[in-house]
Amino acid sequence: MTMSDEIEKADTQQREMPFALVQGAPLTDLPKDLYIPPDALEVFLEAFEGPLDLLLYLIKKQNIDILDIPIAKITEQYMSYIELMEILELELAGEYLLMAAMLAEIKSRMLLPRQTEDEEEEDPRAELIRRLQEYERYKDAAEKLDDLPRYERDIFSTTAEFTGRKINHKPPEVAMETILQVFSEVIARAEMFSHHMIQREALSVRERMGIILEKINTES
Repeated sequence: MTMSDEIEKADTQQREMPFALVQGAPLTDLPKDLYIPPDALEVFLEAFEGPLDLLLYLIKKQNIDILDIPIAKITEQYMSYIELMEILELELAGEYLLMAAMLAEIKSRMLLPRQTEDEEEEDPRAELIRRLQEYERYKDAAEKLDDLPRYERDIFSTTAEFTGRKINHKPPEVAMETILQVFSEVIARAEMFSHHMIQREALSVRERMGIILEKINTES
């Protein structure tokens, strides 16, 4: 099969895939007068982080088991995107071309006959599958991190200025008679707890001896 035949086959498969659903019905053929601006395609292509992201998109879009990739089908679809970008003269990163070469090599190795049935050969897709699985794990982890609340995206801080208000406390209106009555009660309670000093009585030994002798003489 020549390269032109492969491109034509890939275009046929691409046309069979629905572009969108209109009122529940799949739309497989685009209107002839439909104009897609190159900027829109650039936005679509910029949504992919690289060739692995594009391959993962093609695999998930068709519910293909990542451990059993139909390499010929995926290669044709991948090449159709690459050729579309070249036709539209869009800037193409070198890593996309490297992936295209890798897919072509894997496809060629898959077509080669095995030397012997007993000899176990490594699956030509093994390295690609490993890289896709690793990329998928990192992508899932990045999406989970992105879903976490982020400061200044989901959570915002707020500030408010507080201007202190001066509150004037107005003294209560009390009659003078009430004030005098309360004051007199306070004075009375204060007198109840007045302090007094206890002074030691001065004693004279001579006087005490005279008192004792006088009592002895009186009793005798």
